[in-house]
Amino acid sequence: MAAPLNQVRHILSSYYAPRGRKRLYSTGIMISQMYLTPYDKLIGIMGDPGCGKSALVKGMFPGLELTNDDDGVNVRPLPILSVDDDCGFFSPHTYHLDIRFETGFSQLPVLADAIMSAIHKGKRVIVEHFELIYPLLPINADLLIGVGEEIIVSRPDIFGPEPQEIYDVVHQTLPYRLMAHTAEDICESILEPAGIAAVAHGDVRHGFTLIYDKKPELDIRKLEEQVKEIIAKDLPVTYYDDDHILLGDKVLPCTGPRTHVRSTGQIENFTLLWDFIDDHIHNRWILVGAVGDKALASLKKLESMQKWDAMATNQSDIIF
Repeated sequence: MAAPLNQVRHILSSYYAPRGRKRLYSTGIMISQMYLTPYDKLIGIMGDPGCGKSALVKGMFPGLELTNDDDGVNVRPLPILSVDDDCGFFSPHTYHLDIRFETGFSQLPVLADAIMSAIHKGKRVIVEHFELIYPLLPINADLLIGVGEEIIVSRPDIFGPEPQEIYDVVHQTLPYRLMAHTAEDICESILEPAGIAAVAHGDVRHGFTLIYDKKPELDIRKLEEQVKEIIAKDLPVTYYDDDHILLGDKVLPCTGPRTHVRSTGQIENFTLLWDFIDDHIHNRWILVGAVGDKALASLKKLESMQKWDAMATNQSDIIF
């Protein structure tokens, strides 16, 4: 049976890739509700290690046993290789495999045959690093998902997109997400001890936002200099546990401890917007940080938009 008409018409969607497990889980749930159908048998996931593919898959498919879990639990032997033996009532409906990991144990043609065999038996297969196995398959995935700075969701047709095309995009943008996340955690390592903890976090292109219910008393320029001093020290950033990172020898709380640059010196052109954004629609105040080669230009554009918004608000107050 064909997929619903609204899914057939879907070509490509793009979302910010959030940082932190809970936000990735929530995004995975949203993607499954909006784009996944019961008829999708092959799901291709693309993205570099550490981008959050596994967390996204867990959100999309709660309870699915990942064969190469981030916690180091590797399922052996690989279940999909025994799909011909699992013909009983209690055999799995959904299989997962990480191609990059599995090539250390099995040849690509063997993995490709196992994927097609499972699909022919009516099973669903979720494949991480799908671009590596796609050249050996006779079909494209029903749903392609790329994870970098953004999450790209596509339902390809005979004209594409190809898995490699999506991978190339997310591969190029992931460094911005890693830099932004590390810069965000450095900011919070300074703000939280001072009693200026954000109530929520958000995403912008090549950057991050810290959200507050009330406008904090904060010298943003001084904060920017403090962060730049830490960046200049080129401190190592390493995984500590599922809820913390090590910044040098300092343990910091973090809900996405694997999504970071390796050292602070890899953060390029860190910049803060030197005033809070007054989000009067949602009654909150937003601190914006940016990284990368266009960070300053992006913040100047945002600052200009904020001034125009303030002028419009003042004028409407006068008129009405």
